[in-house]
Amino acid sequence: MLQEILAQLRYGADEILLEAELIKKLEENRPLIVKAGFDPTAPDLHLGHTVLINKLKHFQDAGHKVQFLIGDFTAMIGDPTGKNVTRKPLSPEAVLENAKTYQEQVFKILDPDKTEVKFNSTWMGAMSSAEMIQLAAKHTVARMLERDDFSKRYKGGQPIAIHEFLYPLIQGYDSVVMKADIELGGTDQKFNLLMGRHLQEANGQKPQVVLMMPILEGLDGVQKMSKSLNNYIGIADAPDDMFGKIMSISDELMWRYYQLLSFRPVTEIERWRQACLNGENPRNFKVSLGQEIVARFHGEQAAAAALESFEARFQRGALPDDMEEIKITVAADGLAIANVLKAAGLVESTSEAIRMIKQGAVKIDGEKLEDVKAVIAAASRHVYQVGKRKFARIELVLD
Repeated sequence: MLQEILAQLRYGADEILLEAELIKKLEENRPLIVKAGFDPTAPDLHLGHTVLINKLKHFQDAGHKVQFLIGDFTAMIGDPTGKNVTRKPLSPEAVLENAKTYQEQVFKILDPDKTEVKFNSTWMGAMSSAEMIQLAAKHTVARMLERDDFSKRYKGGQPIAIHEFLYPLIQGYDSVVMKADIELGGTDQKFNLLMGRHLQEANGQKPQVVLMMPILEGLDGVQKMSKSLNNYIGIADAPDDMFGKIMSISDELMWRYYQLLSFRPVTEIERWRQACLNGENPRNFKVSLGQEIVARFHGEQAAAAALESFEARFQRGALPDDMEEIKITVAADGLAIANVLKAAGLVESTSEAIRMIKQGAVKIDGEKLEDVKAVIAAASRHVYQVGKRKFARIELVLD
């Protein structure tokens, strides 16, 4: 039984520090405190955020205690991870509004009866200036500059604000207050996660196990899922949009999504992957993935309706059998839709493309496009339609 649970917890994880400690904690046969923190810096979550939440669900299903930490205090600092400039802090009002939507959305995955939601302003807001100085004394500037993004900024002459050094300290201190046995985070959070171990040991606690999950690639299969890159699937997306986006991903990316987003048994996923290698159509499994994801956030009826709608557009004679397959080489930041249509020969000029979009005559994967300034992500593959008779399946290939 322990080996089965361990296999599920390992699945999809990038690194566990230390796995021997995780096994020892699991053998204690008690509900472990499993922590994951999210700063409410945007109003909605996307599937990239759910990679960690899904793993929390695995721990929850194994009988452990999930503590979902909303970093309303740290959000006002701004996480410096991966940034080459100092982040602008959010207002308290914006943080609270975003935090409200996070609570609503996370329970589409986690069991609310088995989840404790915490806010780090509860203890950080009560901390005195003297106590903050004492916390800052637990670490050195030299150790902080070992962190990759701080090191690059320092060597490049980019300013680092003093308050940015406080962020990893506060994230680590959260683990002390919560007495976390395990903390989950992305691979880009390694320094901050290990800070939790350091501060717990400094405070006489057993250090938490750190389980790091990969960063989920967006629809382009290259860059991380991000709203700013427009390569995301929002968990608040309409069922048809969510299903259509999943059906648009590459066959290779599909298995990555299965690994990080699906709750299906590991053995079943591996059996399906082998079936594809033996010649079965990957589309069948992509449909199953789309159904699972849509059902999770919108229910079984919505998932069935999304499939029916998709098939009505693409499987019942809506597309020509001789549709042209086109590859366009682009840079990493993608290509404007008008240029895509022109390069594919679906329009004579970019001005014609813009005119057709404004007339509502352009569709991508059966959905009408209205944004004339839309940028199509690199490494994407979609069906484009201009007017009633011009179709092409276009793949944007990275240069």
